[in-house]
Amino acid sequence: MWSIGELAERAGVTVKTVRFYSDGGLLPEGRRSAGGHRRYGPEALDRLRLIRSLRTLDVPVTDVNRVLDREDALEDVVADRLREVGSHLTALRWREAALRLIQDCAPHERAERLRLVGAVTSPPSTAALARFWRCWLPPRLPARVLSAVLERSVPQPPDDPSPAQVLAFARLHAFVTGDCLGGTGCQPVVHRPDTGYRPAVLYDGLVEAFALAAPHLTAHRPPHEGEALDCFVDAHARASGAKDTPAFRRGLGEMLATEPRIDRYWQLTAELTGPSRPTPGACHDWLHTALDDRSARSAA
Repeated sequence: MWSIGELAERAGVTVKTVRFYSDGGLLPEGRRSAGGHRRYGPEALDRLRLIRSLRTLDVPVTDVNRVLDREDALEDVVADRLREVGSHLTALRWREAALRLIQDCAPHERAERLRLVGAVTSPPSTAALARFWRCWLPPRLPARVLSAVLERSVPQPPDDPSPAQVLAFARLHAFVTGDCLGGTGCQPVVHRPDTGYRPAVLYDGLVEAFALAAPHLTAHRPPHEGEALDCFVDAHARASGAKDTPAFRRGLGEMLATEPRIDRYWQLTAELTGPSRPTPGACHDWLHTALDDRSARSAA
């Protein structure tokens, strides 16, 4: 049996450390000497080394206690620490990219960029973007449809951003935290309750149409007829209770040409996500152009 000092020396820690873990119940003593001094056996050395290893990895004392009580808890504790470390690393990368953004810009741009990046947390949250879409979209969409639209429309910030991506996200955040485009004058016709459109049917179909169009944009194919365009038109036709006819397609093209747009949102989203993931805005424009081209050929 070892004294507290002998155990500390063998483990390479201070007596104060051994006493702290003993008093906290992490390191039970073997017995007491005749004089009332603590005594520890060899198993205490193994336990103390394990505690020291976990604490070196910044595992909280409460989680250390979990591992000591249950051997199978180690995997969960390590996974939790990895997630926390990953979040810290992402925050540091965003701060580094933001600092480089400020460092590398012209002096007259620094005040504005400081204001923009100062309004965004590190790592950034997409909550403001989701709120924007809930304001822009028509009310009472089914949860499944709303979730699908948000998944495609709210970009996820990269873990290792460039300064340009930090600036794009900061500008996007500033855009969506301005006046929400919820007034009827700023809303597309299909959002208005007095037009007879069924928005849930429309957006359900648009999610599919955009997914079909995205590979064509990635491959840099020009707008053309095909399954994606047919799905796009069908979504509008079913939502309005009409049939897909040449006259309907001409009217749809004219209506889309005059609807309010949020091009700035899609431009900044594209700067953030890159060309490998076409935005719904880009897919919509591709399909609209394909629709106009087909209508023009039919008229000719």
